[in-house]
Amino acid sequence: MMDMIQREMNAHKEVIELTIENLQNHIYTACIIASETIKNGNKILLCGNGGSAADAQHIAAELSGRYKTERRGLPGIALTTDTSVLTAVGNDYGYDRVFERQVEALAREGDLIIGISTSGNSKNVLRALSLGRNMGCKTIGFSGGNGGAMNEFCDINLVIPSDDTPRIQEMHIMIGHIICQDIDDECK
Repeated sequence: MMDMIQREMNAHKEVIELTIENLQNHIYTACIIASETIKNGNKILLCGNGGSAADAQHIAAELSGRYKTERRGLPGIALTTDTSVLTAVGNDYGYDRVFERQVEALAREGDLIIGISTSGNSKNVLRALSLGRNMGCKTIGFSGGNGGAMNEFCDINLVIPSDDTPRIQEMHIMIGHIICQDIDDECK
């Protein structure tokens, strides 16, 4: 068991080092986009499936509640939480449209859509990003591997240099926290 623990920790360390090497400038740009969105009076909408849904909710909670500093609540909305909407849209239109329909209903020009998908190929996330972009929203992807189809739909796609889903998710939440810290610093 100790070997497994060491392997997992070393794998995390390797991916975080690659992320630092390859993504610092992209994370910087994502921070600027997110902070400017809030400063301009707009909101951040987040979506993803499974663990990525949990990450969307986590980041939205850091915005609406607080991250580290006491400040006013900020408009962060996870499109993964309203089971009535998810099941109604899934039933009436298909699961591929559960986030797209909410973007249509809630997003406005100048908002930010953050799509989270470890593969970068989740159809429902891609549809939300595509519609958001067409509506005049900024779009940021959190993905992994080669970025998948998300590369096509994002102003910036933060592609974690790994194909290992748990390592990708660990980096996604770290980047989400970095963005929240920048928002705390810039949007007091």
